[in-house]
Amino acid sequence: MDYDVEKYRSDYPILCRTVYGKPLVYLDNTASTQTPRMVVDTVTDMYYKHKANVHRGVHALSQEATAMMEATRRRVRDFIGAESEREIIFTRGTTEAINLVAASYGELLSEGDEVILTVMEHHANIVPWQLLRDRKGIVIKVVPMLPDGSLDMDAFRGLLSPRTRVVSVAHVSNVLGTVNPVAEIISLAHEAGAVVLVDGAQAIAHKEVDVRRLDADFYCFSSHKMYGPTGVGVLYGRESLLEKMPPYQGGGEMIAHVAFEHTTYAELPFKFEAGTPDYVGIAALHTAVDYLTGIGVEPISAHEHDLLRYTTERMMEIPRMRIFGTSPDKCAIISFLIGDAHHYDTGMLLDKLGFAVRTGHHCAQPLMQALGVEGVVRASMALYNTRSECEAFVKALHRVASMLG
Repeated sequence: MDYDVEKYRSDYPILCRTVYGKPLVYLDNTASTQTPRMVVDTVTDMYYKHKANVHRGVHALSQEATAMMEATRRRVRDFIGAESEREIIFTRGTTEAINLVAASYGELLSEGDEVILTVMEHHANIVPWQLLRDRKGIVIKVVPMLPDGSLDMDAFRGLLSPRTRVVSVAHVSNVLGTVNPVAEIISLAHEAGAVVLVDGAQAIAHKEVDVRRLDADFYCFSSHKMYGPTGVGVLYGRESLLEKMPPYQGGGEMIAHVAFEHTTYAELPFKFEAGTPDYVGIAALHTAVDYLTGIGVEPISAHEHDLLRYTTERMMEIPRMRIFGTSPDKCAIISFLIGDAHHYDTGMLLDKLGFAVRTGHHCAQPLMQALGVEGVVRASMALYNTRSECEAFVKALHRVASMLG
């Protein structure tokens, strides 16, 4: 495979640092990827050369910043295959995007209407719907999973009913790595008359996403999980649905005219973008998308899957190793426990050896309950991780396992 990982690693100065005197091996990419030099350079350039509030002024700086922000909107439209930039809403991240849909589209729901979630959802795709349930009396149904961590699609079909209004599902589980069959889910939901929101936070940097091919109604993701800056996210929404939805927040930019007697709202997408946006981060997101597409999502995915296969096979040589999520279709996420050792103990020992992994419930406590554990250790790979890092990680796990008895 012609994939120059060392060339890409040179884009990330942080990968050259040490932790506790050991070379840093960063395996917490599911939580947040590192940021390449050119994305940081865009942030610096925006602050030093183009900083002025967007959509507000006629002066040159404001016009430049506005043009860069709107160029990102068009770039994201093309990146995910949306039909119009009117369907691209900038948010602070996936969490805000889901809250927007639950609060705004949720206003169109009535008591007794049903929303279907899955047992593997992130808290960000559970709590907003619970808030809507408490406010409007909707009913939440949950799709269980099979022993290998894949969704029980027969159970999903059984949960669909004439009262199903929304299905909200993760494209990729942030704990199990399972790639859910979202195209099939969307098709079945549409047959039942429901709309579908896809949480694409863990998919966008690892899989080709085309929202029109998927026929998704809503799709959302975060910049910081795709080599971009923090504090920026994207909500794609089908234009016909966004037109029907009331605004999520009120304030500047989302209005056409304000009087104390009556206010009219701006056209899409600005109806959902109240206040000053993070136009600096949005401009840097453009650079991140260019960076991803320049390497190619498919080559990145192939590289990560090679690391996933190798690391999983080597980890299974460790006595009492338990890996959670063995679906044949998964991204490069490995959640595990070593026997009955506490996940924090494992994570802390790995940290002292220079390995950055995530421990805990990963904002997926219902999934932990279904797995019968309090928490797990999670290692996740990205485009800059190497076979030698994974080999060193497995050796460290052997050492940790012996230390933990």
